Amino acid sequence: QVQLVESGGGLVQPGGSLRLSCAASGIFSINAMGWYRQAPGKQREFVARISSGGTTNYPDSVKGRFIISKDNAKNTVYLQMNSLKPEDTAVYYCNARARRHFYSEYADYWGQGTQVTVSS
Repeated sequence: QVQLVESGGGLVQPGGSLRLSCAASGIFSINAMGWYRQAPGKQREFVARISSGGTTNYPDSVKGRFIISKDNAKNTVYLQMNSLKPEDTAVYYCNARARRHFYSEYADYWGQGTQVTVSS
């Protein structure tokens, strides 16, 4: 069974930093991992992505402030969030594009989400 377990969310003041972690288990191989977020009353939006080869992608809203990285040995992805703004407040979800075993197709898997609140 595939599991993505997130940690690191919390309350932080504007301008502060947080680091999110997401550990994947039950996976045979990973094509890419990433982060999405969903604020109350809004659609889930893309935040960051890192491919198996290490290529990263960010939307303009977080570029230059957020950094995604990974530890292949631990099947873990991190999101370093700096210069946080109140508009970054949301539930952050980890995503993995992965195969469960050698004969399976690639599919999207999601974590349970972790709350990030940016407020003074």
